Amino acid sequence: MIRKTKYVIATTLLFTVLLFSSSIAEEIDYKKKFDSLFVLASSGEVQFKEMVAPAIDSIAALGVNAVPFLIDKYETNSARERVTVKNIFKKIGRPAVPLLIEALNRSEGLIVQRVCASLGDIKDSSAVDPLVTISSHLRWQVRDQAVGALGDIKDSRANATVVTAMADSIGQVRKAAAVSSGQLGINSAVEKLVHQLGDDFYGARMSAKHALLKLDTLSVINILRDSLYSENRFVGGIGCELLSSFKTIEAVELLKSVFLDSEGLLKTEAAIRIILAEPENYILNKEFIMTDSLWSNGIDGFSKLKIESAIQTISDGRKEN
Repeated sequence: MIRKTKYVIATTLLFTVLLFSSSIAEEIDYKKKFDSLFVLASSGEVQFKEMVAPAIDSIAALGVNAVPFLIDKYETNSARERVTVKNIFKKIGRPAVPLLIEALNRSEGLIVQRVCASLGDIKDSSAVDPLVTISSHLRWQVRDQAVGALGDIKDSRANATVVTAMADSIGQVRKAAAVSSGQLGINSAVEKLVHQLGDDFYGARMSAKHALLKLDTLSVINILRDSLYSENRFVGGIGCELLSSFKTIEAVELLKSVFLDSEGLLKTEAAIRIILAEPENYILNKEFIMTDSLWSNGIDGFSKLKIESAIQTISDGRKEN
């Protein structure tokens, strides 16, 4: 085993020397040697597992010289190879950015979308303007990755582009825009994000919810105040869930108001979220909910069971503590 390990290390070091040596590089096929090293770096074979990390480090050590070859590798259909390229770009970091930006002009959409993701990983602000430009690409996957990368970089120059992307025709792009809105802290996007709670695409709805948790709480509560009664049931349901997560006095008071002024699913959701928002006051909130005049005729049997289950869960948890 020790002999095999020494052989592995020696072989990897030999490849590295070949790649670094300019005199040898002039005599051999540089691309062929790079490919050989990349095979090791992206290998999933057990016999090569000890060579993977040294091979990755060897390619990353080449810096900008490796970038053109790595960009070409992004056309792969292999998930392992794609992740390997992505990880190597992270190791190379900022020196790779100029060539990655140049690659945004390539005609291969698959490569462009993956280059966008790598620019997001590296987080260099010099990529913001090129990513803004490419965010209107005809290929939705490119728009998705470009908008996501802008959120990862967290530069406010991207705010307008991200907000615009929330109206994209593709749900996955709207999801990326919601995530990036939260990462960038775009409080001016609160109203659009609340509207997106009713999106047809589940991923966009949930991303909007998580983004709103990162933005100004009072602004979110004020916008929700007028939106919870929307005909779109998702807006009311997820909105109540948000209010419960805030756990502020304003949020709980709004939940109580919704409980009193609504019926059906919204009333049920508000009741459950009141209990969950204030577990320490569950007895008082239980009395508030169950003494409401609409309890007997405004909530169906199944909904009552859901509310009572939430109350019981809180009660049991407090007993255990």
